[in-house]
Amino acid sequence: MTQIVLTTLNARFAHASFGLRYLMANLGNLQDQAKILEFDINQRPIDMLDSILALNPKIVGIGVYIWNAEQSEQLVAMLKRVRPDITVILGGPEVSYETNEQPICILADYIITGEADLAFAELCAKLLTGQRPLMKVIPADLPEFSRIQLPYDFYDERDIKQRVIYVEASRGCPFKCEFCLSSLDVPVRNVPLDTFLAAMQKLLDRGLKQFKFVDRTFNLNLNFSRSILQFFLDRLQNGMFLHFEMIPDRLPDGLRDVISRFPPGVLQFEVGIQTFNEEVAKLISRHQDNSKAERNLEWLRENTGVHVHADLIVGLPGEDMGSFGRGFDRLVGLKPQEIQVGMLKRLRGTPIIRHDQPSGMVYSPHAAYEILQTRLIDFPSMQRLRRFARYWDMVANSGNFVQTTPLIWGSDSPFEQFMQLSDWLYESTGQTHAIALPNLAQRLFEFLTQSRKLDTSAAAQAIWRDYQRGGRSDRLDFLKPFITMNIQRKSRPQAPPRQSRHLAR
Repeated sequence: MTQIVLTTLNARFAHASFGLRYLMANLGNLQDQAKILEFDINQRPIDMLDSILALNPKIVGIGVYIWNAEQSEQLVAMLKRVRPDITVILGGPEVSYETNEQPICILADYIITGEADLAFAELCAKLLTGQRPLMKVIPADLPEFSRIQLPYDFYDERDIKQRVIYVEASRGCPFKCEFCLSSLDVPVRNVPLDTFLAAMQKLLDRGLKQFKFVDRTFNLNLNFSRSILQFFLDRLQNGMFLHFEMIPDRLPDGLRDVISRFPPGVLQFEVGIQTFNEEVAKLISRHQDNSKAERNLEWLRENTGVHVHADLIVGLPGEDMGSFGRGFDRLVGLKPQEIQVGMLKRLRGTPIIRHDQPSGMVYSPHAAYEILQTRLIDFPSMQRLRRFARYWDMVANSGNFVQTTPLIWGSDSPFEQFMQLSDWLYESTGQTHAIALPNLAQRLFEFLTQSRKLDTSAAAQAIWRDYQRGGRSDRLDFLKPFITMNIQRKSRPQAPPRQSRHLAR
């Protein structure tokens, strides 16, 4: 009998909910009465409701995040109309702050704020024995890892084969960046190392090769992070891929030594630069040594096979378009494989709101609460930057045009020249999504040869080499007058496709 349904809407099918599996792992003797139902945001809430009600549960726990907030509200509204007797419990970062202001929280019976690993089980036990707590909003005590059961046994074989598997060796962040929810999550707590490594060994034994660490500051504790990297280095195998989020200005020699011993394509570091403007960083309480960060990125690029994914944020208080552009150019010069240009979001509970009035910050009222304009960047300019970010992801980050991309700016400013391309693409296509790759390749060729006045043969050769990098067997007819297009068969990549295209440069 299913008494408890644990559910959420993932951003896509390939993602497996880490939070639901933590809740299931810590249900204790209620596990046999619980079931995980995962959906994604492309499914209809009414169909999700049908699947939930087919199990006839007494309790439905829903994980609410920025990407599924609107669909979750629809689901809860319909659930409470059809079956008001079912107790709805909400949890997750989206409902952990500003709770009283949200319609979904009004609809629900209980909301657990914070880390609900243990608190959810305690609440379910009370409800199933007829006890109904008087408090609707229940703040969860911060659990120590020594009390938490790890969730990895609840990844099934389909998850192992088809989905992104999340793992964590620590929680929390010691820094206070005002745009980030992690600034509210202190102190930093590590999973006991022996326990964590034993869990990773079990996943390896089950055939898992790709691990995505969700730790906010993986390289904070040198001995801890070094031990984990050494563990995987000792068990290196074809197809292994490890993603870590790293502090940009902390890369001591002891860590460099083990990183340098990994072959290309195994490690991916997500490095949050966010801004190079030191006045802006100070304004948002971000402490970062930019000189050290630059030296670390240069070392990674020159001495390792690490795939570097660096982040910059558009729309921070105090930063105008010129400042962002200079930071972008500075980061391009450090040659990370990817630069994620992200729009600032007003996450619930974060202190970034203190800048709303002095910096003229205006955000969308709907998830994902992206910045619309600031005192220094008006709405039309912000839209240009939004399109810039999208096209940069399609052209540069995708790995589909690793040789072609630098031709866009040559010896000029990458930001200014790519902005010209962005404006031109939008004017000529009217689209920022669903541009087929052959069509995008032709647009790039036209821009390079007509706007940038590049030699047609050189531009065609670069685009053709890039096009083949993904193992494609079709030809680009628009290049026929300029080059001979020989098909070259590619071996199957060991790293994920996007990273493999960067490595094949």
